[in-house]
Order: sequence, then structure tokens, then C-alpha cells
Amino acid sequence: MIAVLVVSLVMLSAQVYIYEVGKSFEGVESIRANNFVLAVKLGSKHMVIGSLANISNGGNTSTLSANLDQWASFVGGWYQFGKPILNFTLTNTSPYTNGVYLSWDTSGFGISSAYSDFNFSLADRQVTVQLLYSTNVTTSLNIEGAYRRVQGDTKQVNVIVNLSNEGSPALAKNITILYYSLGSWLVPSFQNTDYGNGTYLISFEADIPGIAVDVSAQVYDLREIYVQANATCTDVT
Repeated sequence: MIAVLVVSLVMLSAQVYIYEVGKSFEGVESIRANNFVLAVKLGSKHMVIGSLANISNGGNTSTLSANLDQWASFVGGWYQFGKPILNFTLTNTSPYTNGVYLSWDTSGFGISSAYSDFNFSLADRQVTVQLLYSTNVTTSLNIEGAYRRVQGDTKQVNVIVNLSNEGSPALAKNITILYYSLGSWLVPSFQNTDYGNGTYLISFEADIPGIAVDVSAQVYDLREIYVQANATCTDVT
């Protein structure tokens, strides 16, 4: 939680430096205020991203509210030319609960998402700002698999993994593939083909008795957000 806040403060401090430098050349308060608003919006998104990374890795869902409370408090005391006020409302519209939605199912789809609405106001000496904005951070995963019998119980398995951030293709920092056999989830030695557009082809051979080949993809995106999906592979022998 502390690390998330520190990084956001660094981002805001950098943005403040930018507009202070700009002020020396421009001398316009509206530019200063506009840049501060931009910094608050970027910082809010970063706080949601960091909170979701923590929660999706086993953290408490209350992390989102706690981090945003700290962020709002910091924003309220930072700006020296006026009084900024930042309020937030965590989304509780289904499927979200307290701004968080995690679903890692067995039908080939997984999602880790956090959603909050923000109400920001700023009364500068010459500028008044009232801004409503929403931040939705969503990492989603789609997988599908197919296998063919090689010999005996040995099967060649191919799993296609598609990762996205906010609905757009995203790169993975780490992908782990598991398969289910004789009551246990096992990690095979696999080959990973990265197509550079959020799509990955995972291939491996393993001894898997029976006709059901169940696989699981455990993925971290570049933001450290974790998402998982399970699927049953199709026999294409």
C-alpha cells in the first residue's frame, strides 16, 4: 500500500515541477491549475492500478479504499495556490463490490478489475475547476486449448492466450501454464510464442490419462496485475 502511494506522489511531484517551470515562462494561473488537474487524474489512475495489483495477488479488497483515502488526503494538502478537494465513490454496481471485480472461471475467461468515480474541485485565485471523472482498470484474459494424442497417454497440447488492458491488447510480464492430471495441477516444460500483440501460443507435451485435458493460465501483465483462467482443451486428433 505504501509503495503505491509513494510512486503516485513521485508522479504528482514531477507534474508539479513541470507546471512550476511552465509558470516561470507563461505566468498564467490557468495553465498551472490545468496541469495540476492532469496530475491528479494520472495519480488517481495509478493508485487504482497499484491497488488492483495488490488485491489480485491476494491482498484485501479494502486496499483500494484505503489507498484512495490516502491519495485524496495528500491531494487536499498539496496545492499552494488554492484549495483542492478530491472525493471518490467506489463502484457497487454488479458485478463490482466496493470497486473490485475478480472472476477467474473455468470457461476460458478471467478478469481482474477495479472501478471508481471521482469528484475533484479546485478553487484557484483566478480559476475554478469542477471535474467528474471515472477510472476503470481492467486486465482480462481469454484462453482456448486443443490437443492431439501422440502415443499412449502422451498428448501434444496447444493453448492460445489473449491478454488485454481496458479492452486493448496488452503484453504479459509472466505466463505460467498448468495442466490437470491424476488429481494435481502440474507445470510442464513449455514453449511460449509471443506474437507481440497480446496473443501467445503455449505448446507442451505431457502424459495425461483419459480424454479430458484441463489447463490453467496464470498471467501477470506489465502492471503486475494478476489474472487467471481455466479451460478444457478440444481433442483434434
